[in-house]
Amino acid sequence: MKRRELLQGASVAALAAGIAACAPRSNGEDCADGGGARREWKMVTTWPANFPGLGTGAALFGELITKASGGRITVKVFGGGELVPPFEVFDAVSRGTAELGHGAAYYWKGKAAAAPFFCAVPFGLNAQEMNGWLYHGGGLELWRELYAKFNLVPFPCGNTGVQMAGWFNREINTVADLRGLKMRIPGLGGEVIARLGGTPVNLPGAELFTAMQSGAIDATEWVSPYNDLAFGLHRVAKYYYYPGWQEPGPTLEAIVNKAAYDSLPADLQDIVSACAMAVNTVMLAEYTARNQTALEQLVDEHGTEIRPLPVPVLAALKRASEELLSEMAAADPFVDRVYTSMREFAARSKAWQTISEEAYLDARR
Repeated sequence: MKRRELLQGASVAALAAGIAACAPRSNGEDCADGGGARREWKMVTTWPANFPGLGTGAALFGELITKASGGRITVKVFGGGELVPPFEVFDAVSRGTAELGHGAAYYWKGKAAAAPFFCAVPFGLNAQEMNGWLYHGGGLELWRELYAKFNLVPFPCGNTGVQMAGWFNREINTVADLRGLKMRIPGLGGEVIARLGGTPVNLPGAELFTAMQSGAIDATEWVSPYNDLAFGLHRVAKYYYYPGWQEPGPTLEAIVNKAAYDSLPADLQDIVSACAMAVNTVMLAEYTARNQTALEQLVDEHGTEIRPLPVPVLAALKRASEELLSEMAAADPFVDRVYTSMREFAARSKAWQTISEEAYLDARR
């Protein structure tokens, strides 16, 4: 499907939601600004401008809002570093330097310990389960409660699906091979690596190739074949390991400055929400469609070695992950609320997935 067709299809859904919201309400209230006010919003992102999937997903979000609102909100999108550095997106939107941001919540653990839970938890929920928890399991309400004190309103706005474990310049045969490993791995996954003797490094995506090439890091995880091929990581690392235990269902976020959001009439608020939901759906579909083609190219054209992480290594990573999450919950009451909510949802989902998705995939084999 061409990008124009994709944009038009998603726009129709978002515009329909906006029109429905603009219809006369039961209390007699109509659209607050009568359709005449015009707003020019800036959106800052943690991604390189127009980077496949991530950057283009952010750009699509801005385009959808502009089109679905009939130009009542015009969004100008800035890639990471164009207006603010990638890791200053949260603060920029919180302060109102920009009205919108697009990134990943695990970058903000230093600001709120519970933030990573709304992106990716090691050995946690996959993309389908994250959507279920956020939209229908109380997750989004918790996320908004957490971000309210930062003057932010968050929305799920993209998902890559389960990722790869990463690119390594050394073989990983035992847990001992993780000791001393300098690895770019953000979020809770980085803390797990540290527990097993590695050194986690947090770098924006645009710096990964150079850091691997120079030897500043020994390994890096980024996303999955679709994005990793675009960054050329196969040129600076020999081994490509799976599965992505650290990011099984990474939800990307759109964050809106709360004062800017509250200033919108109800129909425009609904349009922002519908556009975020559209991107959340479209991005996952894009990665599902593109990853295998990119993987074949990595193997067939570039000779990339695809390897599974050994079972004992995965087991050690899982134990360390469970210890970390339990300690975080014990140390912070809000983390405990979020982790309890997620864990209970995961248990219910697992019971159903066992006789639905898992059973079907086993049967299809």
